[in-house]
Order: sequence, then structure tokens, then C-alpha cells
Amino acid sequence: MLDFWTKTSGTWINILAIAFGTFLGLILRGRFLSQVLPILKQAIGLIIIFVSINMANNLLRVKAGVLDGVILSLISLIIGGIVGELGQIEKRLELVGDWLKAKFKGKGKFTEGFVASSLLFCIGPMAIIGSLNNGLRGDDNLLVLKSALDGFISIVFASTYGIGVGFSALPVGLYQGILSLLAGNLAQSLPEPTNAPSVLIITGVGGLMLLGLGLNLLELAKVRVASFLPALAIAPLVYWIADNLK
Repeated sequence: MLDFWTKTSGTWINILAIAFGTFLGLILRGRFLSQVLPILKQAIGLIIIFVSINMANNLLRVKAGVLDGVILSLISLIIGGIVGELGQIEKRLELVGDWLKAKFKGKGKFTEGFVASSLLFCIGPMAIIGSLNNGLRGDDNLLVLKSALDGFISIVFASTYGIGVGFSALPVGLYQGILSLLAGNLAQSLPEPTNAPSVLIITGVGGLMLLGLGLNLLELAKVRVASFLPALAIAPLVYWIADNLK
């Protein structure tokens, strides 16, 4: 039986990496980074798009009855998007950012930085599979790698958006921590988390959402990524229904 710290070690490292990256970004802000910031943002945007496409390719490995993963993801995104818009998730996330901004006397693009970095750090296979591995086996290697990436991105984002980026560690800690702690209960239903259809479809849908975030970062579009968040929970349910109807 793994203890609390062993199950959540990767999450704590991730929180520290985001905090340290934000600290460095704030220190370097206005100096060297100000000259190279646009190109760094574009580099991160391109990498996000590359990673998101690889994530979305997992949908090609999912099939439930006559429906393949692409159709299942479309259904999930449509339903999730409707729920997200009716529930005003994007606006509520911004309200949380505005509240934190007022509470801690944040300035400038505090809310924008909090929302963008929270979405980026929480969506993706590393967050999901890494948390499952940490909780199931005490293996935090994937989350340590994610922490290194998140720390670097935090430096760039904090230089642009300010201290709001650092507060994204709160939702990251809650999301990954809860998932790691629940992983023990998932051990029997997900003996192979990396190949489970429910995880693959969540990863694929997350990849499509991450693609929207990359396009936003490159200022090529304005995708309301937060509104699609319910799709991550709806996707495995859509798969289960389709699989049981075959």
C-alpha cells in the first residue's frame, strides 16, 4: 500500500517547477527575455501544436461498435462544448482569475496568464497517465518530465502575463493530486492505463483542445478552449455507451 507522499510525489514536484519557473520569468522580465519573448512564444506554440496532433492521433486507436474515435470525439466535443457554454466555464475561470488578481493585487494580464497556463498544464497525456502511474505504482518519472517542461513554459509565460501563471499551480495540484489518489481505486478497471480505450479517448480529445490552445498562442485563432473542458469527462461516457450498443 503506497502512502500519500509516494502517490503524489510527482504533483508536488510539478507545483514547485511552476512556482520556480514563474519566479525566474518575473526576474528576467524586461531584460534579455523581452527581446526574445515573441520567438519563444512561437516556439512553444509550435511544440504545443505538434504534441497536440500526436495526442489526437490516439483517436485512431479507439473504436466502439461502428463508430471510430474521430466520430466519438466529435460527439464528445459537441456535447461538452454545449455544456461548457451553458455553464459559462470560460467566464467562471476568468472570474477565478480576477478574484485571485484582486486578492493578491495582481497586475496586467494576470487572469489571462492564469487561465492559459492552467489549461495548458492540466490538459494532456502526461498529466493523466503520469498521475495514474504515480498513484498506482509510485512511479513519478513522467510527471517529473512534465514538471521540467511546465517549468520552462512558466518562465516564458510569466514574462508575458505576470504572476498569474504561478497561481496555475493550484488547479494543477488539485487535478493531478486527486487523480493520483483515486488511481488506487482504478487499478482493477484500468490494469494498463496507457492502452485503456477510456484513457486513449480522453487523451485524443485533450489533444484537440490543446491544438486550440496552440492556435491561440500563435494568435491564429481564438478558440474557447475552457468551454470544451466537460468533453474530457463526457468522452469516456460516450465511448462506453457506443461500445455497449454494438
